[in-house]
Amino acid sequence: MGFQQNWIAFCTIYIKEVRRFLRIWPQTLLPPAITMTLYFVIFGHVIGSRIGQMAGFDYMTFVVPGLVMMSVVTNSYSNVSSSFYSNKFQKSIEELLVSPVPNWIILLGFVMGGVTRGLMTAFIVILLSLFFVDFQVFDIVATIAAVLLTAVMFALGGFINALFAKSFDDISIIPTFVLTPLTYLGGVFYSVSVLPEFWQGVSQINPILYQVNAFRYGMLGYSGVVDLTLAFSIMTAAVVALFGISLRLLNKGWGLRS
Repeated sequence: MGFQQNWIAFCTIYIKEVRRFLRIWPQTLLPPAITMTLYFVIFGHVIGSRIGQMAGFDYMTFVVPGLVMMSVVTNSYSNVSSSFYSNKFQKSIEELLVSPVPNWIILLGFVMGGVTRGLMTAFIVILLSLFFVDFQVFDIVATIAAVLLTAVMFALGGFINALFAKSFDDISIIPTFVLTPLTYLGGVFYSVSVLPEFWQGVSQINPILYQVNAFRYGMLGYSGVVDLTLAFSIMTAAVVALFGISLRLLNKGWGLRS
């Protein structure tokens, strides 16, 4: 297939994915908005008023970047994992696999659909945050790079989850028992610098810590104990590795051929 055919195939898969989550927006876009509003109210007006400042910022201002990244992580991941597994469960993915569409185009189409949902929820959360805090973006390049790399990374993770999943229950295992703990322990609601030195070292094993703090630097100019060069290097390497693993599994038909 030539470039034009590949582009048409990619756009077709991508548009289908976007239309899918927009069609059911009360299930895909509304819940994050409601959840984040509750976080803003609870942590901003109830807990935040008692905590005061965190790392020199008003507590509500400090947690906004973390809440944005939390929504990006969960929505990018869940969109691809649920959508691709549904196609696998309904056997409709077989039509794509027997078509002349390259596997990397199929992978990109699903992943970019998840990235789009992650970015849309991030935009919604940022808009909601303006009702509670007033801040300006410190570094627009770092902000965009951090949110894009995070969305791509977890969309790829969702794709791999969908390949290995054998039932719809398997789709919820990773978000519940892996993503949620890592997110809450990734510096979303606190600065790692306030932890004892030992626990700072333990926290740096958590990959979400680097994503949250890279995005927080882009928004506020503060990254805590995280080195930005290391953070972006880890995110870039993770995206490349996960893309290679996803494509290899798809080429082998892992979980798709019985």
